[in-house]
Amino acid sequence: MSPLPQPDLNYLQRVLLEMLAIPSPTGFTDTIVRYVGERLEEIGVPFEMTRRGTIRATLAGRRNSPDRAVSAHLDTIGAIVREIKPNGRLALAPVGCWSSRFAEGSRVTVFCENGVLRGSVLPLLASGHAFNTAVDTLPISWDHVELRLDIYTVSRADSETLGVAIGDFVAFDPLPEFTESGHISARHLDDKAGAAALLAALKAIRESGREPPIDCHPLFTITEEIGSGAAGALPWDVSEFVGIDIAPVAEGQNSSEHAVSVALQDSGGPYDFHLSRHLLRLGERHEIAVRRDLFRYYHSDAQSAITAGHDIRTALLAFGCDATHGYERTHIDSLAALAKLLTAYLLSPPVFDSDAKPHEGTLERFSKQLEHPVHMESTTHVPPVDDLIDTSEDTDKSRD
Repeated sequence: MSPLPQPDLNYLQRVLLEMLAIPSPTGFTDTIVRYVGERLEEIGVPFEMTRRGTIRATLAGRRNSPDRAVSAHLDTIGAIVREIKPNGRLALAPVGCWSSRFAEGSRVTVFCENGVLRGSVLPLLASGHAFNTAVDTLPISWDHVELRLDIYTVSRADSETLGVAIGDFVAFDPLPEFTESGHISARHLDDKAGAAALLAALKAIRESGREPPIDCHPLFTITEEIGSGAAGALPWDVSEFVGIDIAPVAEGQNSSEHAVSVALQDSGGPYDFHLSRHLLRLGERHEIAVRRDLFRYYHSDAQSAITAGHDIRTALLAFGCDATHGYERTHIDSLAALAKLLTAYLLSPPVFDSDAKPHEGTLERFSKQLEHPVHMESTTHVPPVDDLIDTSEDTDKSRD
């Protein structure tokens, strides 16, 4: 077995830090799309873009069918101006699914038509010295926070004169910190850390000179946080699709900040049996730290591709992260494991060569999940039909 090309972890961390510096809430992603396109040009991976900016790249293999796709998303959670209040402050609506609890106290940038403004997101009762214990009874919702601008404004007219308008995007500061322990803390690691791992894997393969056995299409999507992600991103005859995203590290989950997770189910249902186990076997073969997990309140690009009607096998790889959609934290161990497993997958043969075309009128080439005789045994035996149904009348009728 040939040794795997090793991803450049310094490169991974550099591009992650640079991507974190680029605000990209869903709907405001043009700048980060340009950034990732420039990185692909440097690596030597050709790509095209959809009208709105989803990047569709091609890493050519020895043959073009069946082909595979891997996808990371560039959009993040954020907010949008919902109302300019009489006191000049701004009411917000979330972009993506996340709690206002994680927005309180954040420093933000408002992108207006004629410039940018800075500010803070605060609860409506923001001063303990003024409201005392009433601060602790304030409900947690987007109706109970407001954006205080760092410029003179005490009325709706003041804010409108500054150029603020309903529908302006609000980006939350990432506040990244890379520690000597290997921990990486920041907002928006979902999914910029996954995108950085994918770029590092592509760079490692290109620099190694290795040619994948089949064509692979790296995708960088821009609407995953609102559910549509990869829905319109597959013009090719893709048979395998691996999403790349974040794995929640929390009580009741099996993911770790020091491993890559293979998610076997999310809110959209189970992932493909064969493709998921192909990834697990690759992890074991190359001694990569891999965990299995299920994500109950979660969707991914892979799920959106299935929902759009694509007849493809899907799986999900995810880096372990604490406090997802909050002030997130992962570890370089998890990102390294993700990049290594992506590299192994892109250089692996297809799960089924026969997936290149539909199984027309035959079961001969169709897959099997239960391959060992013991798998077919069950302690709950089905009784013979004759023990449950009196078939004598049917027999008499047939004789007549």
